[in-house]
Amino acid sequence: MAACLAAACSGCGGAAGAGARPASTRDALAHDNRTLTDRRSPAVTRGQAADNHAPRAATAPGRPARAVPASVPRRPPIVQDLIPFGARRRAEMLAYAIRHYGLHTYRLRHPQVIVIHYTETPDFASTYRIFAPDVPDSELHELPGTCAHFVIDRDGTIHQLVPLSIMCRHTVGLNWTAIGIEHVGFSDAQVLSDRAQMRSSLRLTRWLRCRYGIALSNVIGHNESLTSRFHHERVAALRTQTHDDFVHADMRVYRKRLRALGGCTAAGSG
Repeated sequence: MAACLAAACSGCGGAAGAGARPASTRDALAHDNRTLTDRRSPAVTRGQAADNHAPRAATAPGRPARAVPASVPRRPPIVQDLIPFGARRRAEMLAYAIRHYGLHTYRLRHPQVIVIHYTETPDFASTYRIFAPDVPDSELHELPGTCAHFVIDRDGTIHQLVPLSIMCRHTVGLNWTAIGIEHVGFSDAQVLSDRAQMRSSLRLTRWLRCRYGIALSNVIGHNESLTSRFHHERVAALRTQTHDDFVHADMRVYRKRLRALGGCTAAGSG
């Protein structure tokens, strides 16, 4: 999402025209809201009950549900810095999912892809200030505002911005099934050479992919989004839209390091 953040988060979501909730989405929104706690309350920073819900099989467009492993590596330390994602933003995410994926939900159900990004910002604070406001992106003028599930700072601190049960606008064509991980930095090379940041990134990604049964090959860079077998975009003008962060050559390095950590083993071994 490098280009996204450099241009005030432009281009990480859908088509022009945005945001207002169509009447036809009301029932779907009400259903989703009954199953998700409103996370506008600061109390959410003291717990992760909904975030750490048991993985469930979900039906992706045209693809069967998959079983997830019963055990995963140890969860790395994660700081809860959730951005506002109240009723209005959830309604906008629902409307987005209907337009772009034909899915009547704002919930991220059993993710199948992890997308790696860098921010083109100097620190976590500036990154947070970009993601927190619910404003249209400057490139595609879409709502809800862009975001990522996690941001990893230069010192290795992992910040969670959005619950894993909610879709986030970070990669066109994949938001319906992808977890987004941002890295504070200005290039693939900078992130790959930062030991603290890379250590945290690999631990987080391993935990997530094992938790949800995501194949190593489905840990991709933003620049690889168009080659993902899960890429799905109903808006024709956006079917070739992507960004330059984490190209294939650099993701080969990342995936090699991730593979070296080992597979999905018993809890506590990670």
